[in-house]
Amino acid sequence: MIPRILAGRRHRTLGTSLKHFDSPSCFGFSFAHQPFDGSPLRSSTDQRRLHFFYLGRNFHGQGLSLLLRAPRSEISLDCSPCSCVGSLPGGILSRQLHGTSLLDNCIKCAVVNEGMDVFKSMPERNEASWNPLFTGCTQKVPLGVGGTMPNPLTFATSLASAAAQGLIVKGRRIHTYLIKFGHQNTVFVCNSLINMYSKCGLVQEARAVFDRMANRDTVSWNAMLAGLVLNGYGAEAVEKFHHMRATGLKATEASFATIIKLCADLRHIDLAQQLHCCAVKEGLQLDANVITALMVVYNKCSKMDEAFELFSILGTRTVVSWTAMINGFLKNGHVDRAALLFSQMRREYIEPNEFTYSILLAASPQIFPIQIHAQVIKTRYQEVPSVGTALLAAYTKLGNPGDAFLAFKAIKDKDIVAWSAMLASYAQAGDSEGAAKLFIEMARNGIRPNEFTLSSAVDSCASSTASADQGKQFHALSMKLRYDGTLCVSSALVTMYARRGNIENAQGVFERQKVRDQVSWNAMLMGYAQHGYGQKALKLFKEMEESGIELDRISFIGVITACTHTGLVEEGKMYFKSMVENYRLSPTVEHYACVVDLLSRSGKLKEAMTLINEMPFPATATVWRTLLGACRLHRNIELGEFAAEKLISLEPSHSAAYVLLSNIYAAAGKWEERSNIRRLMDSRKVKKEAGYSWIQVKNKVHSFLASDMSHPLSYQIYAKLQEITIRLKEKGYQPNTDFVLHDMEEEHKETMLAQHSERLAIAFGLIATPHETPLQIVKNLRVCGDCHNVIKLISEIEGREIVVRDSSRFHHFNQGSCSCSDYW
Repeated sequence: MIPRILAGRRHRTLGTSLKHFDSPSCFGFSFAHQPFDGSPLRSSTDQRRLHFFYLGRNFHGQGLSLLLRAPRSEISLDCSPCSCVGSLPGGILSRQLHGTSLLDNCIKCAVVNEGMDVFKSMPERNEASWNPLFTGCTQKVPLGVGGTMPNPLTFATSLASAAAQGLIVKGRRIHTYLIKFGHQNTVFVCNSLINMYSKCGLVQEARAVFDRMANRDTVSWNAMLAGLVLNGYGAEAVEKFHHMRATGLKATEASFATIIKLCADLRHIDLAQQLHCCAVKEGLQLDANVITALMVVYNKCSKMDEAFELFSILGTRTVVSWTAMINGFLKNGHVDRAALLFSQMRREYIEPNEFTYSILLAASPQIFPIQIHAQVIKTRYQEVPSVGTALLAAYTKLGNPGDAFLAFKAIKDKDIVAWSAMLASYAQAGDSEGAAKLFIEMARNGIRPNEFTLSSAVDSCASSTASADQGKQFHALSMKLRYDGTLCVSSALVTMYARRGNIENAQGVFERQKVRDQVSWNAMLMGYAQHGYGQKALKLFKEMEESGIELDRISFIGVITACTHTGLVEEGKMYFKSMVENYRLSPTVEHYACVVDLLSRSGKLKEAMTLINEMPFPATATVWRTLLGACRLHRNIELGEFAAEKLISLEPSHSAAYVLLSNIYAAAGKWEERSNIRRLMDSRKVKKEAGYSWIQVKNKVHSFLASDMSHPLSYQIYAKLQEITIRLKEKGYQPNTDFVLHDMEEEHKETMLAQHSERLAIAFGLIATPHETPLQIVKNLRVCGDCHNVIKLISEIEGREIVVRDSSRFHHFNQGSCSCSDYW
C-alpha cells in the first residue's frame, strides 16, 4: 500500500533509490532508466550514477546517449563520466556518435583533457573533428596530436568567429597557430586575417598581412578596401582601389560598392560619377549592390533625378532599395514624392521594415505621424526601440507629449535612446515634474544615464515652473557621474541657469568649460542678452569672432537682442549689416523682428516701418506685435492703429492686438475708442490674458492675480503691502497712475497699482523667506513702469536682491537700481 503522503506524486528519495538497483535480470534495463526520467529533481550525482550503471554493464550506446543529453537537461556535468569515454571501443564510438558529437560535448562541458582522450581514441580523425577541439584546446594544449593537422578551413572559420565577436586576443592566438602549421601563405586564410584585424580596428596589422601576401585575389583586395573604409582611411581606400585596377585585377561589384559608399559619406559626387562610368564599362551597371550604393550617393548629393533613374532600372527592388529612395526624397525636401513612393511600395506588396518606418516618422511634421502610426501598430513595429523612439519624437515635434508617452510605453526593451527621447519630450513641454519622475523610473529599471539623458533632464528644469533646486540636483548628479564636463551637459546647464535667472551660475559653468562649441557660446550669449548685460554680450561676441567659432544665425539673434535690451541702436544695426554683408547669412523673420524691436523701442518708429516694408517676405504676427507694443510705449496712435489692423488680420482670436490698442487709447484719454475695442473683443469672444505672477518658496509654486485674495496668507500679505507702501512714501515715492488704464478716481487707481500681481508675490516672498534671501518672480506680462520703480525701492529698503522675469526679459533689482537701467 502506498502511503497517502506519496500518492499522486513522485518522491525524490524514492526515485533516486530505484536507480541503485543493478540487477538487469530482475528489473531489466528500462527499470533503472524510467525512474530517472520521472524524477522531478535530477542532479549531476544522479546522472553520474546512472552513467556508470550503463558503462559497467556494457550498455555503451545508452551511456553515450545519456552523456550527450546532459547539456540540454540543465545539469552541470563533471569530468568523471567523460573520463571513461576514452576506454570505449572505437567502433562503438564511431558508430554511435561519429566521435565528433561527443568531442563537442566534452568541450562544451569544459573538460578539455577528456576531450583530448576522446579525440585520441577516434580511429578516424578528420578535419571536422578539429573544429570543436580547436576552440577548447587553443588555451590549454598544443595542437597537432596524433599527426593530424587542422586544415585551412578550420582557421578561416575560427577567424571569422573572432571577427564577428571582436575577440582580438583569440584572433591573435589563431594567427600564431596558423603560422605554426604553415598556413600563413594560404590566400583565403590571409583574407580572413585581414577581415578579423579590420573589424577589430587594427588596420596596421591588416595592412601588414595584406602587404606580405605573395598572391592576392579579388577577395583580398575587397577585404582590405572594406577594412580601410570601416576604420576611416578613405583616401587610402581610394588609392588602393586605383592600385588594384592598375595591377590588372578586375574589380568586382563588392569593390565598386565599397568605394561608392565611401563617396556617399564624403559627398564626393565627381568620384562617384567616374565610378559609375567604370561600373558600366565593367558590365556591372545592373548589379543591385552597385545601383543601391550609387542611389545613396546621388540622394546625399541632391541628384534626385539620377537617383530615381537608377532606382527605376533595378530588376528586383528590395525593401532596402525602396527605403533608400524614400529617404533620399525626404532628405531633399520632396515629401510628396516620398509619400507616393511609399504608397507604390505597399501596392507592390513590399513590406516596410523598421528603417522605413523610422525615416518616415523622422519627416514629421511634414508627414503626420498618425498616418504611419496605424500601420506601425498592425505590424507590431511600435515595440521595436528604433521605430517607437521615432514615433515618440514625431509626436514631440508636434507638441503632443501625451501621445509621445503612449508611444514610449509601447516600446519593449527600452534602450537609453528611448529614455533620452522621452526626457527630451518632457523638456520641450516644460514638464520638469514629469521629467523627474521618468528619470527616477529609469534608475529603478537599472538604466544608467548618459550625457544626452542628463542634458535632456537639465533642459526640463529650464522651465519657469520647474523647482529651483531640481536643476541643481541634476547638476550634482552630472558631477557625480563625471558628465558635467561634456559639451551637451555643460551647455544645457548654462541655458538652464540663465533661464532660471541665475546668470552668475551660468557664467561659472561656461568659464569652467575646457572645450566650447558653437552651442555653448550661443547659450551664454543669449543668457547675457536676456538679462540685459549688453556690454558683456558684445565682449563675448567679439571673443567668438577672434576664437574662430563659426557664427550662425542664432549668434546674431543673441547679439542684436543684447543691443535691443540696452538701447545700443547703432551697434545693433551694424551687426545686422555685418551678418548679411560679411558673413553672407540671409536674415530670417526672427532677425527682422529683432531689428524692428531695436528701432521701435528706441522711438525710431518710421525707420522700423521702412524696414518692414523692405522685408523680402510678408511680416509675421511677431513683427506687427513688436511694432504695436512700441507704439503703445511711445503713444503713436496712428501707426498703432495700422499695426493693430495688420495683427488682427493675422490673429483675429488673439487678445494682444486688442489689448495693446486699447491701452494706447487709454493712455491718450480716448475712453470711447477704448470702449469700442472692448466691445469688439466681447462680440468676437476674445478673452484678455490675465496677468499672473509666480514665486517659488520651499519647492512650492505660489501664483497671484492682481487684487488676489485667494491665498491662505492673504491677510499677512496685504498687511506687508501696507507697511511697504508707508515706507515707500517716506522715501518720496509718488504713484504714477498713468499706468492704470481705466477711467476711475485717482485714489482707486493708486489702490489698483498697489495690488498688482508682482507686488503680491514679492510681499509673500518677504514674509515667507528669511531676511536677505534673494527673491525670484516670474510674470507672464510686461512689468509696468510704476511697479518697476516700486521694486527698485523695495530692494533698497528691504536689503533684498529681487529678480523679476517678465514676458520680455530679466530685471535684476538690487540696492535701489535695476540691471536694465530703466530701458526695457
